[in-house]
Amino acid sequence: MKRAILILSAAFFAGCAGTNTAGPGPSAAPVSEQVPAGMAERSAKTHTELGTLYLQAGNLAVALEEARLAAAIDPGYAPAFDLMGLVHLALNEMPQAGTAFERASQLAPGDPQIANDYGWFLCLSGREQEAFKYFEAAARNPLYKMPTRPYTNAGLCYLRVKDEKSAEANFQRAAMADGSNAQAIYHLSNLAYKRGDYFNAKKLLGELHRLMEPNSESLWLGVRIERKIGDRQA
Repeated sequence: MKRAILILSAAFFAGCAGTNTAGPGPSAAPVSEQVPAGMAERSAKTHTELGTLYLQAGNLAVALEEARLAAAIDPGYAPAFDLMGLVHLALNEMPQAGTAFERASQLAPGDPQIANDYGWFLCLSGREQEAFKYFEAAARNPLYKMPTRPYTNAGLCYLRVKDEKSAEANFQRAAMADGSNAQAIYHLSNLAYKRGDYFNAKKLLGELHRLMEPNSESLWLGVRIERKIGDRQA
């Protein structure tokens, strides 16, 4: 399982075995962005933020240790369990990931970041229809600053169930929310290519390469597009 996808699905090309499937609760700002209520929560927040940095650096053992320490300091701090779920997901430890994500969701049912991450876990677990509810709730939360993430994850999840029309709609929403979302733009270009809209695919790929250095996947898409257009020089 590619770690780039697991870490909030923020990177290009790659964001529970329980029964909590009712979906997230009322809108709320992410707990991780709120001012800690006391000393225990402040300490838990610090360890969670440190663990997140270790996760992003690929040091999963230390990231998990920091998440567990944060949860031990403040068992009610939802982001600690969310981080724990992400690390277990990166390790492909699905039962443990599910338990952690479900606990995070129970502690902060309106948290959009947790809803996004739990939704991605559900998608990877083959529970796509449940996942879509979490992505939608996260993206529509007016207090969430990064709706591009759940829209992108929803697009990826729709690709898993072969619904390219819905996938494209979500990638378009992701790109509208963040014009620098390279992952969404790549998939929009690829979907345009697949339906035969080669000139739009080329335009989108050009936008992508203005945002990032070409890589093997984007270059291969570019070659296929130019072959269809008939521009051998390009």
